[in-house]
Amino acid sequence: MEKLKFNHTVPIQLRFNDFDALGHVNNSVYFSFYDLGKTSYFKDVIPNMSVNKDVGVVIANIQVNFILPVYPNEQVAVQTAVVEIGTKSFKLFQQLIDTDTNEVKCICHTVMVCFDAKTRSTYPISEEWKKAMIDFEGRGDLSKNI
Repeated sequence: MEKLKFNHTVPIQLRFNDFDALGHVNNSVYFSFYDLGKTSYFKDVIPNMSVNKDVGVVIANIQVNFILPVYPNEQVAVQTAVVEIGTKSFKLFQQLIDTDTNEVKCICHTVMVCFDAKTRSTYPISEEWKKAMIDFEGRGDLSKNI
């Protein structure tokens, strides 16, 4: 399988309260790291995507695999890529890496769904959003039936 190329990377500032009694980043904190990656990706790739209004995207499914612990002296970053685009949803693949060694610390698979909070229903991804993601990723047609 070909290694995925990430075009979007966000450095993460580790904070004192990210660490647990074992001296490494607590597993619940990784979700915040991945949220920072998602927010930055949407801001950079789809500037007109609303994530805090009545219509936008919500997480339908998220799966995280913890591979290696993150310690206070490490420099880390979240890499984000869209890997599939469906009619109303798209899949993200993210990973947290040590920027000094490129070791993968954790991976995350997320399904995002376009959602209208007023009508409480899903809606199709706009062609503008699809084009922006496909152009940014540079991997041709990402369209799938998801």
